[in-house]
Amino acid sequence: MPRTLAVALLLALAACGRIERPPTAPRITDAPSARETQRCFADLRAMGVAFQPLPDRDMGPGCALTGTVKLLDIGVPTANLGAIRCGEARAFTAWARNGVAPAAYQILGSELSRIVSMGSYACRNTVGTRGPARRSGHAVANAIDVATFELNDGRRISIQRDWNSPDADVRRFLQTIHTSACRRFGTVLSPDYNAAHHDHLHLEDDRTSFCR
Repeated sequence: MPRTLAVALLLALAACGRIERPPTAPRITDAPSARETQRCFADLRAMGVAFQPLPDRDMGPGCALTGTVKLLDIGVPTANLGAIRCGEARAFTAWARNGVAPAAYQILGSELSRIVSMGSYACRNTVGTRGPARRSGHAVANAIDVATFELNDGRRISIQRDWNSPDADVRRFLQTIHTSACRRFGTVLSPDYNAAHHDHLHLEDDRTSFCR
């Protein structure tokens, strides 16, 4: 196919609708504008979230902190969170409050006491890739990995141990909060995606629609 025809075909397809990003494509997340960040701060305040805005920082090729916050209190205790892009923080807060906490009580019969994350920012690539163009959403603090959910009755629901739990209620809880996450984040990756996610849910506010 001539090059000019191929380019024209791609442009036509783009005009008709979005082509789903394949899992191996480079992850490119544009930095939010100052106006977007201020709107997001206002949204967090309206949600009653206590947070601290963080200064923008260039952390090296493909790695940066832009429009990030430190979450101080979202109404649901969460461990191990560092700098998080504001839009990601907004989506995570809504998921924790309106997805995870109600599901814990309704399905497991106990209130949620804490969500344990594996962190947010890390200047690294998507697993199995090389080069700055293959940076993970974590490289711009736009992703959170969640590993465990702790309940008031003392139970700890772990992604690694319980994703395929023999307990039907535990499985239903995890599938319910996975579905809830897919409605709020652009990319959600679970143990069903690949071995690299055997022990956590990857939650990323990247404006795509990729849920596995």
